[in-house]
Amino acid sequence: MPRQHRHPLGRATSLLLAVGILTACGPVLSAPGDEKAEDGATTEVPRLSEVEPLSDPRSWDGVVSVDLPDPDIDPVSDDPAPALPATVTDSQGTKVTVTDTSRILALDIYGTLAQTVFQLGLGDSVVGRDVSSSFPEIEDRPLVTQNGHELSAEAILALDPTVVLTDTSLGPWDVLLQLRDAGVPVVVTDSRRGIDNISSLTQQVADALGVPDEGTVLGQRLEAEADATVEEIADVAPQDVTGQLRTIFLYVRGQAGVYYMFGEGSGADSLITAAGGYDVSEEIGWKGMKPVNDEGLISAQPDVILMMSKGLESVGGADGLLERFPALAQTPAGEHERIIAMDDDQVLSFGPRTSDVLNALAVAFYAPDAL
Repeated sequence: MPRQHRHPLGRATSLLLAVGILTACGPVLSAPGDEKAEDGATTEVPRLSEVEPLSDPRSWDGVVSVDLPDPDIDPVSDDPAPALPATVTDSQGTKVTVTDTSRILALDIYGTLAQTVFQLGLGDSVVGRDVSSSFPEIEDRPLVTQNGHELSAEAILALDPTVVLTDTSLGPWDVLLQLRDAGVPVVVTDSRRGIDNISSLTQQVADALGVPDEGTVLGQRLEAEADATVEEIADVAPQDVTGQLRTIFLYVRGQAGVYYMFGEGSGADSLITAAGGYDVSEEIGWKGMKPVNDEGLISAQPDVILMMSKGLESVGGADGLLERFPALAQTPAGEHERIIAMDDDQVLSFGPRTSDVLNALAVAFYAPDAL
């Protein structure tokens, strides 16, 4: 049976609804108080190619928790020279001209945009951060989010940014309108996160900052890393779907009474598939992100449940989840309390961390004893 890696996970609080974290028009399901644990405990994850997979993928029981170490920041350029002014049409069709990149803010719910800016070589120009951006290179920058993922216009304007990169995963939207009214260029990037738009999202960030060539190089590098990991997974995961772990993604915030299952088109489906699992949502006709119910759980018959760590904590762990949804006991995942709980800021982040996230999930699926 795999070890259970447990970390302090903060409080689960009320739901923040916004627009478009996983799809262009879907809701953001998040909660204030999502700060990372301060004890520094993380999960050392070996490469899947270096471990021995279980002979029977369904032979393990219990919760496997994954919190990856801080990302390695390896800029594609040590001293990029932005070609300015840079004029782009952002993901909402707004034409934006950026004339100065000396004071950058890059803000989204997973910290993906800030990591991208650092990987492009412009980290020294980043003047603030959101709560999800907590890697060592950015930790000394002041927070511009409050109550978890809520943007603070006062905190942002106090930093006198020359450009703000964001998406629709953070709110309130009125803050971004206020920034534009104050003359700050605000570039809204694609909110969707997936395997198929790693390079295009990277390019959006790079183009807005006047470093398109660096964006091309970084996008190609990230895609190559992800592709290599997917190939490693294909060598280990059963080729027949009947041998793959039937997987569902549950998003829960117990104290807020929020219980969703993420299905087709949510981003979770492509993540599960790329990590070597069998995403059940297409089979049962579960599209997008919808409140979960007993019928859906029983129909899915998952072998394993994928969740965010704080979500599992918010319902009191596996026992609390089963108490809330007794129907889970009628599934293999519930019977064996077979749950993978990954850090909230990592599991659906894609972008620069795609390769690491896919590898970690594949190890959790097929070689959990290695964690």
